[in-house]
Amino acid sequence: MKSRQPVTPLQPAARGEAPERAAPTAAGSYPSVRLRRVRSTRWSRRLVAEHRLTVDDLIWPMFVIEGSNKRVPIASMPGVERLSVDNIVASAEQAVQLGIPAIALFPYTEPKLRSDDAREAFNPENLVCRAARAIKAAGIEIGIVLDVALDPYTSHGHDGLMRGTEIANDETIEALVRQSLVQAEAGADILAPSDMMDGRVGAIRTALETNGYVNTLIMAYAAKYASAFYGPFRDAVGSSMTLASSPEKRDKRSYQMDPANSDEALREVAMDLAEGADLIMVKPGMAYLDIVRRVSETFRVPTFAYQVSGEYAMLQAAANAGWLDGDAVMMESLLAFKRAGAAGILTYFAPRAAAVLNEIRA
Repeated sequence: MKSRQPVTPLQPAARGEAPERAAPTAAGSYPSVRLRRVRSTRWSRRLVAEHRLTVDDLIWPMFVIEGSNKRVPIASMPGVERLSVDNIVASAEQAVQLGIPAIALFPYTEPKLRSDDAREAFNPENLVCRAARAIKAAGIEIGIVLDVALDPYTSHGHDGLMRGTEIANDETIEALVRQSLVQAEAGADILAPSDMMDGRVGAIRTALETNGYVNTLIMAYAAKYASAFYGPFRDAVGSSMTLASSPEKRDKRSYQMDPANSDEALREVAMDLAEGADLIMVKPGMAYLDIVRRVSETFRVPTFAYQVSGEYAMLQAAANAGWLDGDAVMMESLLAFKRAGAAGILTYFAPRAAAVLNEIRA
C-alpha cells in the first residue's frame, strides 16, 4: 500500500479520504470475551470511558439589552433571558463560580439604532462593549467572546453590508475590521467572526497586530451553515424582524455554507487558519457532528461547536412537555460533541450542565 503524506493544517485530506486509523484488534469470541463485563458497574464504566465532558469544555452565550436590573424571557428559548449589563456582570460572576471558563455576548439592538451601514457596531458605547468593560472593571477573571458580524446592527438583518440585493464582501470586511478594533479596545479576549465573508480573518488579524492587540484570539466561524436552526437566536437579537421585513433579501445562502457540503468546510477552515485564526468553530453543532469530526481530525487544532438556539429549543421544549428527561438529553447531547472531537461547546445549557457536572465531581 502506498504511504500517505501526513496532513498539515493547511493541507486537508483529499476528497473522500478519512484520516488513517489503527485497525481494530480481533474481538475474540463469547463466552471468553464478554463485553458487558466492563459495563456492569458504575466504577468500571468510569475507568474505561473514552470521552469526558467537563465544565472546562463550556462557553455560555448571553444576550444583552438596554436598561438596569432587567431580565426579559425569550419565548422561543425557554429558560433563556435577555439581560441588562448589570445582570450580565452578575451572570459572569456566576459563571466563574460554576467553573465555566468563557462567556459569549450578543446584543439586542433597539430598532432605532439599526442602520444600513451598521454604524452602531463601531460605537464604543454599544451594548456588548459596555458589558465587556463592566465585567473587566468588576475584576471578574473570565474569557469574553464577542461576535464579529453586522446582523445585530443592520436594518436589513444581514451579516454584511448590502448593495442592492447583494452582500458586498470587501466593503463588509472594512466594517468588520472597525468593529473588531472597537471590541478589542473594550476588552474582548476572543473575537469570533461569524459573517462568513472571504478574507475577513486575515484583515482582522492584521488590524489587531498593527494596533497592538497581539494576544487577542480569533475564533473563526469557519464552517457556518445556512441553517434553519437559527430561528430562536434571530428572535433573541432582533434580526428576525428585520429579515422578515424584506422577504426578497432574507436568504443568507450566498455567504453561509450549503448544508449539502462537507469538503467545502475543509477549504474554509484551511483558509481561516492560514489567515491567522487561533480557534475554529463549526455551526450548527448537533446536525453537523460529521463536520466537527472531519475538521478536528484533519487539522488537529482546537475545534469548537455551537449548540445553536434551535437545537437548544427543541430539547428544552420536549423536556418541558415531559417527553424527554431534560438533564439526561442535555448531558448526552453535550458528550456527543466531545465524542466527535470538539475541544469545547458554546451552549445555552452551560450553567445547568456545569451545575450537574460539579455535583457529579463532588
